[in-house]
Order: sequence, then structure tokens, then C-alpha cells
Amino acid sequence: MVKKLLSCVEEYKKTTALSMFLVIFESFIEILIPTLMAIIIDEGISQGRTSVVWQLGILLILLALLGLFIGALSGRYAAIASAGFAKNLRKTLFFNVQKFSFSNIDKFTAPSLITRMTTDVTNLQNAYQMLVRIMIKSPVQFSFAIIMSALINPNMVLIFIGIAPFLAGTLIFIGRKVHPIFERVFRSYDHLNNIVQENLHGIRVVKSYVRQAFEIQKFQNISQIVYKRFSKAEKLLAFNQPLMQSTAYICILLISWVGAHLIVGQTMSTGELSSLFVYTFQILISLNMFSMVFVMFLISRASAQRVVAVMEEESDLKNNDVALTTVADGRVHFHHVFFQYPTALNHRVLKDISFSAETGETIGIVGGTGSSKTTLVQLIPRLYDVTDGQVELAGRDVGDYDMDALRQNIGVVLQNNILFSGTIMENIRWGNPQASKQEVRNACIMAQADEFIQELPDGYQTYIEQGGSNVSGGQRQRLCIARALLKQPKVLILDDSTSAVDTKTESKILETFRTKLPYTTKFIVAQRITSVQDADKILVLDNGEITDIGAHNQLLQTSAIYQEIYEAQTKGFGEADAK
Repeated sequence: MVKKLLSCVEEYKKTTALSMFLVIFESFIEILIPTLMAIIIDEGISQGRTSVVWQLGILLILLALLGLFIGALSGRYAAIASAGFAKNLRKTLFFNVQKFSFSNIDKFTAPSLITRMTTDVTNLQNAYQMLVRIMIKSPVQFSFAIIMSALINPNMVLIFIGIAPFLAGTLIFIGRKVHPIFERVFRSYDHLNNIVQENLHGIRVVKSYVRQAFEIQKFQNISQIVYKRFSKAEKLLAFNQPLMQSTAYICILLISWVGAHLIVGQTMSTGELSSLFVYTFQILISLNMFSMVFVMFLISRASAQRVVAVMEEESDLKNNDVALTTVADGRVHFHHVFFQYPTALNHRVLKDISFSAETGETIGIVGGTGSSKTTLVQLIPRLYDVTDGQVELAGRDVGDYDMDALRQNIGVVLQNNILFSGTIMENIRWGNPQASKQEVRNACIMAQADEFIQELPDGYQTYIEQGGSNVSGGQRQRLCIARALLKQPKVLILDDSTSAVDTKTESKILETFRTKLPYTTKFIVAQRITSVQDADKILVLDNGEITDIGAHNQLLQTSAIYQEIYEAQTKGFGEADAK
């Protein structure tokens, strides 16, 4: 785990090493100061030698200023190194997430990934900065102070050696109790982020149903859980500081008692005792710093495990060693396909799916709620991989293609029509970043979007808010269709992508597909029969199985499910919930 994290230090290795070197130098200077103080007391003040006091006093001030400068410089380099480490860590996480399949994202969930890239990385950044400075300074200063104390009086070192096991045992006990609590705290943060994200995303629904009080209570409940778990951990950690202070007082009392006897016995000078007190404080300060690092380690250890889990996660979908980069045509064939989600290993949502679609054909897909229509079309661009069976495109298994090349030849308009912050032009060019303005407009004309775009004050330069909140649902769908058309795909998949469009506009879009896309294979998942009734083939799904395949008129005679949907939509009962 540590090796994986340190791989993100990269170009900041020199900065880190320089900060560490300066910390050691700073500690060495701090160790010299008590020795100079002892000489000033014993050879200057006690013997009345003013010149010694002045000379060593000036040297003492210069060393103090030098230590201050080196400490500040070390802190600066440590801050740069830790910020760079965090930057690289976030980059590594984000880049790896971009490789994830849908199943990988389902495993972690979006709110959890956000928490790991923000809160957890920040914890690791703070821990790294403390590691570079305090974790180095603490043992170095402790070792130097012990050595200098031993040179003054070896017996005094026994005091520290006697207390060390007690301190170590107590810290280990606290650590074992606290670490599991912090693991639960960060899982609660994931839940908290999920609630906030869900609320903000659906704020219009919340206000429409006057559910603000319910959402506030839900937020307060999870906030209270986070508070209780964090408070429990902090209560245990609170013992750390009193423990260190008590240890400091005990050490000072013992050194004072032993030192007084040694001075009376004339085996130790006043200056040596004074410097010994300073070294004692340095030893205790170094132990206190170590305890601070220990606390930070407990917090960051849970974060490190969560971050490394994302770094080590490999996509379920991988390219073959020799992957095809060219898709010849839009022929699609399903051969006895079975599929189950990784999180539901004992439940197959698609069962023995077999059908063929020739180049240029339009395939309609209808069925009841939960019949796995969306899952079926997501197997074509390998958003998921089949569990058993085979999906072919242009006569080759989709797994034989380079994934980027495969998806570049498949235009997908998913159920959730997502637009990103930016202009309309920028959003549509997601389909082809190199497309000209005229090509973008042609795609919008085909998607019946050009007319309403031209009516906007800034036309194609109109700024789209996050999620497309400043355009209607039907406009958002048409923009997403235009984005997919700009790819000039071999296969076009519309997953309930015209549900918010009026029937007249939808009819124009489908007519355009028939006349303008003769060599593109089209899959239309729809709730309305009117969306698929002119398709070459219509698949009727029920509980993950194809119950019927045929044209509209044929299915009206042979498919009970299709008849039920058709009658519900044509006899005034309202549209069936066929999704």
C-alpha cells in the first residue's frame, strides 16, 4: 500500500528529499543550542567572564535565526511536495476511474469515489506533509537529545528508557481501538455525499413535492451518525495529549530530583543540569510530535486503504492483445446471450437472447418494467460484458475490437440525457471534436434541434448549465441525439431517447433516420408503440427473455404482451409503463 502511494510522489522526490535534509539540519542546530547555553552558564556567568557570554551569546542568536530560516524553508518545500503528491494522487485516481466499466463504478458508487478524491486525498496530503517534516524531525531530534543527555549523564537516559514502553503500549492500544471507527466514519461520509448529491440533483422534484423537511431530516440523521462516530474516535484520541503531558511532568520531576542530588554531590554542574532540562524538553517535544503523527496516521490509514482500493481496481473490460480497430458495417448478432450483474451473481437479467440485425435495419425493443431492455443494448458497445454467449458486430465478437474504436462506431443516447457545462456547440462536438460548424448544424437538423437552437439569443454559442438544466427535457434529448449522430456511427442506439419529444417531432426524427441513415443499424428502445411500429423487427422482452420477434402487424396478431401495450396506448388508458 505504501509503495503504491509513494509512486505518486514522482517529480516531487527532490523537493521531498530537500525538505527532509533541511529538517535534519534544523534538528542538529537545535541540539547545539543547549550545549552553548551550558557553556555560557558554566564558563561565562558562573566565572564572571563577560567576553564568553557575549561571544557565545551572539553565536547562540545566529544559530537560532539560522534554525528559524531553515525550518521555514523546510516547511515550504514540505508544503510544495505534499500539494504535488495530492495533485498526482487525484490525477491517478481520476485517470483510473476513466478506465472503469459500469460494473466497477457500481462497485464503488459515484459519491464514494468523490469522497476518496477529496476528503481521503486531503487526509493523505496532510499526513505526507507531517511525514516529510515531523516524522523525520521527531526521531532525529529524539536521537540527538538522547545522545547529548547520555554524554552529560548516562544514568539520566534510563528515565526515558523506562517510560518509553508505557507510551508505546498506550499508543498501540489507542490505535487498535480508533482505526475501525475511522473506517466507519469514511463510509458514513460516502453516504452523506450520496444524500447531498441526490438532493441537489433532484432539487426541483423535492420542491415540487414539498419534501424539504423530509430531506433535511434525512441529512440530519446521517450527519448525526458521522458526528457520533467521529466523536467516539476523538474521545479515544483525547487521551493522547494528557498522556504526553503527564509523561513530561514525571520526567521533569525525576530529572530535577536526581539532578539536585548530583549537583549537591558536585558530579554535575548547574549548566549541565540546565542543558539537560532543555534536552528533556526536546525529547518530550519529539515524543509529542510523534504522537501527533500517530493520530494523523490513524486517520490517514483508513483513507489510504480506500484510495489504494481505487488505484488497484482494474476495469472488468479489457482489450485483447491484438484488437481490431476497424468496424466494417453495422451487422449485429446476439448468440444465446446471458447476463447477470456482478453484484447479483445468482440472478440473470438476460436469458438466452438470440437475434440478428442486418446493416441499415431498424430494431425496436419494447417490454414491461424490469424486462432488461436497457441492459440488452448496453452489451453492444461493451458497457458491460456478457456472462455467457456472444455479441457480434460486423461478424466479429465485440470483445475482439479495441474498445475506443468500437464505441466510436456506435452512437449511444442513454436514458439519462446528460449535457455538460459549456456551449451547445461544445456539447454536440463531444460526438466529433474535429467536426465543422456545418457538420454540427447538419446533425442538429437531423435531430430536429436546429430550429429551437436558432431561436436562442446566442444560437449554437448558448451556454448550457450543468446537466442541461436551462433547456427542456425534449430539447435536451434532441441535443443528445445530435451529439450521437455527429459520430456518423455504424450502429445507433436510442434508449427511450424521444420520450420527452412530442409525437410530431418524434415522427420527423424517425423519418430522417430512415432516409438519411440507410447504412446505420438503429436500435430504438421505446415506451410508445408509435416509436417502433415502422421498425424492420421489434423485440418483445419479458423478464429478460425475448418472447416474440416480428414486424408491427405480425406482433399485433401473435404477441399478447405487444397487444396489451398497443391497446393501452390506443384506447385511451394512457401510455403503458413499458420501461
